[in-house]
Amino acid sequence: MMHRITLALGFLACSAVFSCSPITSTPQEDSSTTTLWYEQPATAWEEALPVGNGRLGAMVFGQTNTERIQLNEDSMWPGAADWGDSKGTPADLAELRKLVKDGKVHQADKSIIDMFSYKGIVRSHQTMGDLYIDFGGEREIKNYSRKLSLDDALTTVSYQSGGEHFTEEVFASAVDDVLAIRLTTTDEAGMDFSLRLDRPEDTGHPTVQVNAPSDNELVMDGEVTQYEAVKEDQPTPLDYGVKFQTKLKVIPNGGTSTAGNGSLNLKGVKEAIIYLVCNTSYYHENYETKNDQSLQMLESKSYQELRTAHVADFNQFYSRVKLDLGNHELDSLATDKRLKRVQDGAKDAGLAAALFQYGRYLLISSSRPGTNPANLQGIWNKDIEAPWNADYHLNINLQMNYWPAGPANLSEMHLPLFDYVDQLIERGKVTAKDQYGIERGTVVHHASDLWAAPWMRANRAYWGAWIHGGGWISRHYWEHFQFAGDTTFLKDRGYPALKEFAAFYMDWLQKDEQTGLYISYPETSPENSYLAPDGNPAAVSYGSAMGHQIISDVFQNTLAAAKVLSIENDFTEELEEKIGMLYPGVAIGPDGRILEWNEPYEEPEKGHRHMSHLYALHPGDDITETIPEAFAGAQKTIDYRLQHGGAGTGWSRAWMINFNARLLDKKSAEDNLYKLLQISTANNLFNEHPPFQIDGNFGYTAGVAELLLQSHEGFLRILPTLPESWQNGSIKGLVARGNIEVDIIWEGGQLLKLGLTSASNQTKVIQYKDKKLSVTLSANEKIWLDKDFNLVD
Repeated sequence: MMHRITLALGFLACSAVFSCSPITSTPQEDSSTTTLWYEQPATAWEEALPVGNGRLGAMVFGQTNTERIQLNEDSMWPGAADWGDSKGTPADLAELRKLVKDGKVHQADKSIIDMFSYKGIVRSHQTMGDLYIDFGGEREIKNYSRKLSLDDALTTVSYQSGGEHFTEEVFASAVDDVLAIRLTTTDEAGMDFSLRLDRPEDTGHPTVQVNAPSDNELVMDGEVTQYEAVKEDQPTPLDYGVKFQTKLKVIPNGGTSTAGNGSLNLKGVKEAIIYLVCNTSYYHENYETKNDQSLQMLESKSYQELRTAHVADFNQFYSRVKLDLGNHELDSLATDKRLKRVQDGAKDAGLAAALFQYGRYLLISSSRPGTNPANLQGIWNKDIEAPWNADYHLNINLQMNYWPAGPANLSEMHLPLFDYVDQLIERGKVTAKDQYGIERGTVVHHASDLWAAPWMRANRAYWGAWIHGGGWISRHYWEHFQFAGDTTFLKDRGYPALKEFAAFYMDWLQKDEQTGLYISYPETSPENSYLAPDGNPAAVSYGSAMGHQIISDVFQNTLAAAKVLSIENDFTEELEEKIGMLYPGVAIGPDGRILEWNEPYEEPEKGHRHMSHLYALHPGDDITETIPEAFAGAQKTIDYRLQHGGAGTGWSRAWMINFNARLLDKKSAEDNLYKLLQISTANNLFNEHPPFQIDGNFGYTAGVAELLLQSHEGFLRILPTLPESWQNGSIKGLVARGNIEVDIIWEGGQLLKLGLTSASNQTKVIQYKDKKLSVTLSANEKIWLDKDFNLVD
């Protein structure tokens, strides 16, 4: 692949080639499980434990008096796709470009918002409501335990009261599309409790009606509204949205269940199975009927059958990867105490490994084929108006959610992203044509929502006047092919999507009179600003590093996809011509740092959380050690930002780990890994911006994968950035580009054994430290190599 950098390119030589036959014996696999556990109930939402089946989710508090299970569903959004596709005209774009060329950047900052932006937006993903299980009054509680098994996707609560044992088990089944809860007791007298459903009001407006149609059923009907919605910075009340119904059925063993005042009252029950289903008008025209069908399907199954099917279904994805970093002597310490120990300065490789697997758990639980993609909070949101709308931010956050999908062996979980972006592409075609006068291709700005709105939303230029959300997200189509090796996907979905964004950029670019190169403007660098010649901050610029890096990336990936598919035509020829004359996205400034804009401007925020001009380092692949000046420039850029307080947010710290991994900087990687745990991790291990944003969890998981295995350079780097404190460990089931599963075992900080399984016949270069080897792999035949790359049993 061509690398659009103004420096010389390097290339990796290989030492030898041999064909390998399968080896039957393998090292002993680690059979340990990963569990988060606590000695007390959650008192805050950020302490509750998440379950989810991709679409339907819950946060389990584990309270012993009045248990709260906060409910979520991924299509709970107000409004509809009825706020238009664009604002502004091609004439506005021409005027804006003239302002930029004339150096009137402050006027450009104002005009780009006035011309093109929907300005401030409040239209939020919302909570589905709450289930309350009220046991009534204070009870003496002993031997309390609250757990989340990541391996089985089961949350359990157990305790003793009055000398008797009580348990609660909760899971969200994708197989049966139900949230299942089982309550038990050893008390011969059974349990007395009530069940009720509720949902917060929308600024004084009731949002649901709850009734009990029978002695063992509750029904909560509602419609998602947003009476304090905002559009173009103006109140725009939404009294309509997705309609939904949540239906609960309880099956008691012993005792009685009666309905009264919209709740169910159970007495003398030794066991209660609670099934909760929810469907919406977004997915089903007859969503109430779908609820009935789901509950009817459960009648022929026992709870144990339901549980067994759920565990097997979840485990088929989760069990693909096992990471063991030791420190198992700390497993007997509660998770919050273990985290506090790290926050006080201790190292804990075992907790670091658990957080890696937690990211995989959360992705499986919030993004399944056929669901909506994971949003800023996955699916777990307690609010009517969530922080940043719990929407889809495309200036890193949505992309970061899916960084681990390929390397962490969860390629199926990538599919909801493509279903969603395909919708953005269609609406963005209208935006590109009507707003910018570009007939070919599509454009998506920096944020969107369930309704796949492609338009610009920002009331200040520096954080939202940006056209590259779609360009960045299109990299995921190429990455999915690289990791999964699915040529049909590339032909039917990947290449068509890449082509749409490439086509837009080809017509968006303008010839620079001085250099003759194609330049992108007006530009911004996400959420950052520079000091204009008059000394005041400005955002809109004549070119920016990230803009040109993304455009180059889109062009390269589109051409690479075309090559795989043997496509050569006028379009690919035009792409070749444009990429050969594209303004460089990676330029080195006078102090050796990579320039964020086309000029070496001073920045008012020297420690800014976004490091947009390092896109070409990660997630892009243009900056590698084969280009020493750019490689060193990226390191200097990071050092400068951190010296001025950068990477303060959780997701920014996670991105930093990925940067450190690519720069082979093991010390910094380890420092930032533990800083994320110390500063940006809640007791339930949710990542905090603050407040909670799930992208940091996913970015961390991707970062750990990058520390252990890299394949973005066209070959496999084994243990490229292994932290010093991870002296002994193993990883099973990571995936390298080319769809190669990789197992690594190391001792004393040194490679011990390397396992490789390719899905196809191919030859691949592997590198460990300074040793390189070209290995021929046969499809589905696993080989084991030692540290010297000799075949071993």
